[in-house]
Amino acid sequence: MSESSSDSSAHLPPPSSSNQHGGWRAVKYILGNETFEKLAAMSLIANLVVYLHTQYNLDNTYSAEVFSIWSGFSNFLPLLGAYVADAYLGKYHMLFFGLIASFLGMALVSLGAGLPSLRPPACNVPTDCIQPTGPQLAVLYIGLGLMAAGSGGLRPCNIAFGADQFDVSTEKGRAQLESFCNWWYFLFTVALLLALTLVVYIQTNVSWLLGFAIPTACFAISTVLFLLGRNTYIRMKPKGSVIVDLVKVIVASSRKRHVNIGTYSELSFYDPPPTDPKITVVRTDRFTCLDKASVILDANELNDEGKPRDGWRLCSVKQVEELKAILRTIPVWVAGIFCFLSMTQTGSFGILQAIQMHKSVGNHRFNVPPAWLGLVPMISLSIWIYIYEKIFIPWAQKAFAGGRRLSIEHRILIGIVFSIICMIVSGTVEVERRESALKRGSFESPMSMWMLVPQFTLSGLTEAFAAIAMMELLTSYWPENMKAIGGAVFFLSLSIANYLTTILIEVIKATTSLKGRKPWLGGNDLNKNRLEYYYYTIAVIGALNLFYFLLFARHFLCSKVLPIRHSVDEQLDSEERGTR
Repeated sequence: MSESSSDSSAHLPPPSSSNQHGGWRAVKYILGNETFEKLAAMSLIANLVVYLHTQYNLDNTYSAEVFSIWSGFSNFLPLLGAYVADAYLGKYHMLFFGLIASFLGMALVSLGAGLPSLRPPACNVPTDCIQPTGPQLAVLYIGLGLMAAGSGGLRPCNIAFGADQFDVSTEKGRAQLESFCNWWYFLFTVALLLALTLVVYIQTNVSWLLGFAIPTACFAISTVLFLLGRNTYIRMKPKGSVIVDLVKVIVASSRKRHVNIGTYSELSFYDPPPTDPKITVVRTDRFTCLDKASVILDANELNDEGKPRDGWRLCSVKQVEELKAILRTIPVWVAGIFCFLSMTQTGSFGILQAIQMHKSVGNHRFNVPPAWLGLVPMISLSIWIYIYEKIFIPWAQKAFAGGRRLSIEHRILIGIVFSIICMIVSGTVEVERRESALKRGSFESPMSMWMLVPQFTLSGLTEAFAAIAMMELLTSYWPENMKAIGGAVFFLSLSIANYLTTILIEVIKATTSLKGRKPWLGGNDLNKNRLEYYYYTIAVIGALNLFYFLLFARHFLCSKVLPIRHSVDEQLDSEERGTR
């Protein structure tokens, strides 16, 4: 990225050249802002369906539909927000817009919870509930719409903006980026723990107004923290529509498909001097068919200023390498999606297993809410991050020269292995749960629900290794002016994993019910299902994913991956190999 001397507020120097901007001095504000923002957002997401059903008298189906539509927009708008941030506004301004929109949206939802005139009367008879009026729903929907718009600015930019604060052209900068990703996930988990326990309890047992006022205040604190650090941030200047540049490379290489690349020495490539002297772009050895886009076939392809006359026929080496950098991450990204399949099971079938298990503890026979098992993955993830940053890394620095951190390849590989083990353990526990329930002849198994803790713990470790590594991959390997889109693509991978789970369930239900056979899944009683077969199916998919990663995807990390912000082809390649 080039630097702008005329507008330092729009594009500050990299951390390595300034003691005033970037680095941990700036990131502490970003992490604080992100923690309070996530606490506020998760407090709404965790209990929205219950709020719609109990306070607006919407039936179960309609409440679920409103939640699904809102979730859909919240997952789609980050892609649009990422494009606008990378191409036009910049990540700083997009984050500020997201915070303001989310704060206003949360305030409107809180207003609806506090003013009886903005809600229908309380329903005492479920079959005769007064439905909300148009203006009442309008206030609610506008609040939710602002929240969705805010997520479009926040989700894709918070990680990418944090990554901007480190100079990843150095080993120290890359280590700091990995630590930032770990601490981001750690604080996200802490916020989620508070949202699912304290705030949700206040909403459902104390007061909806207080339960929504707390996240509204959190959004305000998040905004203040973000603004307090405004003079410490590195703000990368947006460089226009990079997506169009990528399309130009595809079109130009297609138009020159007849060109025989052969040896580079026989061809002339359009490689103008970089605007930033620190940047050195080197052609890499994969997807060489795209190099045709930068081949100069005729001197007339350049004008008197030495620039292409037709950008759809001649592209720079830098444009080509930016597209290559994105394409190199796709095979690893696909492996990550299938790894995330196991993570999606704990929040659905894992909770259903807990419902049909013994849940009482203590002398007072307190029934533990099954949903509290959802805290286990977060706790295991947080514990591992703390051990990794505070114990493993200091030990490695003493045991190995220069220290030793786990590479992205190693972490994704470990995550895939954990995902397989998680499904095998889940299936084994389900066999025991089901057999004990059938032997007893009851809906609920005498087994304690705490027997599910191992599979929930493994799910958290899968996320700790694979998800964090995937997030780091998309924010460090992608071109500088597409990092926000990389952040949005990370969240997209989690959504795709959920969609694949839905498709897999429907396929299994359809195929296992052929010829009048009893399907593995279906109904309201797991004792009549064969859930363990479903878990084992995902384990088999995980095993195939493991072979795919080992034999194919990981080699894209071993190749000369080029973060366009700097020239580290050989350095990054040797370091990745050195960590193996």
